[in-house]
Amino acid sequence: ACAMTLQREVKDQELHLDCCRRRLEEGLPPSPEMELEWQRILREERRRRADLQERARRIEEEEKNRLPNGAYTTAEPRPNAYIPQGDNLPLPRPYGALAPFKPSEAGSSMRHIRKPEPKPIEI
Repeated sequence: ACAMTLQREVKDQELHLDCCRRRLEEGLPPSPEMELEWQRILREERRRRADLQERARRIEEEEKNRLPNGAYTTAEPRPNAYIPQGDNLPLPRPYGALAPFKPSEAGSSMRHIRKPEPKPIEI
């Protein structure tokens, strides 16, 4: 009984192999299951590549936000020098004490503060 089931299994496998060979000769995937497996493998490769690119972008962004002393910041860098227009050699010159003022964004509590109403000038 065991030998008959094994022979039947061998015949089924040979038929499956012949079917796969015919499909390959026709330019089709060997079996639908193999095609699904191949698509899954390609999808995984694309996902891994996208993850690597995302990780590289995140690392690059973190390096951009790192200060020279090693601290991490998300603040925008403020200009500390300007390039003079009239010079022959446009080297940046530091602003010094007269740097332009760049106010920070208003906080969420600012909505509770009334805007000032300017008083009319009487002469």
